[in-house]
Amino acid sequence: MPGFWRRLLGNRSAIIGLVILAVVVVVAASAPVLFPGSPFRRVDRPFQPPFGAHLFGTDVLGRNVAAGIAHGARTSLMIGILATTVAVLVGTVIGAAAGYYGGRLDDLLMRTTEFFQTIPTFLFAIILVAILAPSIRSIVIAIAVVSWPAVARLVRGEFLALRHREFVHACICLGMSDRRVIFRHVLPNCLSPIIVTGSLTVATAILIESALSFLGLGDPNVMSWGFMIGAGRTFLRTAWWLCTIPGMAILLTVLAINLLGEGLNDTLNPRLRNS
Repeated sequence: MPGFWRRLLGNRSAIIGLVILAVVVVVAASAPVLFPGSPFRRVDRPFQPPFGAHLFGTDVLGRNVAAGIAHGARTSLMIGILATTVAVLVGTVIGAAAGYYGGRLDDLLMRTTEFFQTIPTFLFAIILVAILAPSIRSIVIAIAVVSWPAVARLVRGEFLALRHREFVHACICLGMSDRRVIFRHVLPNCLSPIIVTGSLTVATAILIESALSFLGLGDPNVMSWGFMIGAGRTFLRTAWWLCTIPGMAILLTVLAINLLGEGLNDTLNPRLRNS
């Protein structure tokens, strides 16, 4: 573990991503303290410019834009982490079963995975949220449904590469159950690519949630960055900050996660580490 942190902290991109992400997490965690009450409440006259009485100004209804940014960070991070967790769990189980057992089970699971991958990702997410009714729960489910196939194919490939290794045959000869072989011996050797893929999936989930909220398919009772951009797009020429500031928040957060993901890949990938 000390070696892992030494390699990670020696990666400049990972450090930049980690610092930016840490700032976003701190702002999200302290949102109820910095901006108590509802971010939807009116605090001043509409269209107050930024860096005046309010840090990022006010929107069309006189709501504090800075409060929306802070509370929106909580929404984006929560949805990104929850959706990614569900997608990684489902994809890992399906990919592990397909790669370890092979045969007809592999064909069935991979054909199902390919079916989900043939549907346009964002369009599928829109349909799912529209069917389930816009809410945090439906958005998490929609993002997880469109995200798990990539994880499943990755895990299947890793299990296929490890299935016929000597240590796996040794475990089987010792009479270990399939469940023990999979979860105690094969899966730990696949964690590095799964962690990297999961970190990048969080960034994709944040982008999908923002796009859904921009289209009016977000939870109407929860402030989010996409909702702020959607509400302010009509006034882009006269009140540029209504779209620019939430857009920059999305940009910086996704950039930070991608930089951290690349840093994790460089740190955990043995081929890159030994090159």
